Formats: sequence, structure tokens, C-alpha cells
Amino acid sequence: MVAAFEGWNDAADSATDAATWLVGAFGAHRFANVEPEGFFDFQSRRPEVELVDGVTRDIRWPSTECFTAYAPTAERDLVVVIGVEPHYRWRDFCATVIHVARETGCELLVTFGALLADVPHTRPLQLVGSASDPELVTRLGLEHSQYEGPTGIVGVLHHECRGAAMPSVSLWAPVPHYVAAPPDPVATRALLDRFGSLVGVPLDLHGLDHQAEEWRRRVDEVVAADADAAAYVRDLELRVEAPDDGPSERLEPASGDELADELERYLREQRGES
Repeated sequence: MVAAFEGWNDAADSATDAATWLVGAFGAHRFANVEPEGFFDFQSRRPEVELVDGVTRDIRWPSTECFTAYAPTAERDLVVVIGVEPHYRWRDFCATVIHVARETGCELLVTFGALLADVPHTRPLQLVGSASDPELVTRLGLEHSQYEGPTGIVGVLHHECRGAAMPSVSLWAPVPHYVAAPPDPVATRALLDRFGSLVGVPLDLHGLDHQAEEWRRRVDEVVAADADAAAYVRDLELRVEAPDDGPSERLEPASGDELADELERYLREQRGES
């Protein structure tokens, strides 16, 4: 099972974009959804009215959908879960996801996550992976998570997996905080590439390669046109290149916020033009 959730765990939509890519790439079919009533505050996450055939009005509720994806070139098929981080009853929600995994014969649950981080867009992305038990960590070449602090539905789901004896793996992609506007094809591609090698499912990522190159080019243009932006990105590069050499000369945090606003505005305009 592969799962990704909109919200706190999904910087620049990178995690849900990765799961959605799997659905499209394998021609997956939806077979179930989690009833949203009781899990969501509909005043915070309102349902949306949409037109069907241009006439009939329908209501689209926040939902968690389950898809079957048949992978003929792999040793196993996939169940893909794409949803929204719920507001209430997280343990019951996780129990429902684990129940679906059990009923469909899943042997491993993998979650995609993405977080905003102080990383430059000019350097290779360093994915973080952790697993639910020491044996799985060793077998898959991952690491024990050292994180302490607030968590999202992904963190709770892995905790519940341990209690239910369901093997689970968590893959996280860092997203440059100054380019927080979705999409981030670099992070999405990194999650899919690591997932494919992790579970032995061949993935053709050439289309995402092109999108990632175009994304980097557009961000490079914005950074090159602004001296403060260029200096800020260079400062992040120095932190990556020499993390143990002591603090480098840093810009004020406001500079990063201003850069993020400018980049988001630029990328929105570019998407509008295309």
C-alpha cells in the first residue's frame, strides 16, 4: 500500500502528486473510499459544489480514496490511498487505512511525505526514509527517525502500524521553503524513484525528468534576477556543502520570506501563461 495525504505532510503537493502519478501511470481503478462524516470539520474543509455535464450540480466532499494498481512487470501489485489529513478521530482513521491494507493482502505500507526545509533548489535532493521496526530499517537500508515534535497523520499512521504489526516505511522529501507553491516535480520524482527501488516496481520517470528540469530553469531565472535572492540561495548552498564547519554568514529570515513571496508570484504567472 502507498498512501499520501493533503495537508501538513504535503509541502508543495509533492506527496499527493507522487501518489496521483502512480494512479495515472498504472491506470489504477478506485475500489473504495473512506466515509468523511466524523473525520472532518466541514466548516474548516468545506465540501465543494461542481457541475456535472454542465447542468447537474453535485457536491464533492473531502475524501480518502483507495485504488488498485496492477503492475505486470513487478512482483506485486499496488493499493494506492490518496486523501486529506482528517480533523478528528485520527486513531480510528488510521485503523480504517490499516484494515484496507489487511483486507487487500498488503505486506507493506509506504507513505509519501514532503516538508518545507532550508535547502537550496540547486543541489541534489536528499530524501529521508525511516521504517517501523529495526529489522525493516536494516533490510531496506533506511534509518531510525530522530525527529521529535509535532506530527501529522503520517506520523500517527506509522505509530498505529507498529501496534498492529503492519510493516511500514515513511519516505520524506525536503522542499525549498522559498519555492513552496506547488508543484515541485523534483521532490515528487525523488519520492517515486526511491519508492520504485525500495519495493522493486519499475517506474518510467522520463516525463518527470523534463518537468523537473523546466522547474529548476524557471527558479534559476528568478534567483539570477535578484541579488538578494542569489545571496540567500548561495548561503543555503554553503550550509549544505559545509554543515560541520560552523555557522556561515546568514541573511535575515525576512529575506527568505520575501524571496518565497516573489518566487510564488512568478511561478503563478508562469502557470497562467501556459
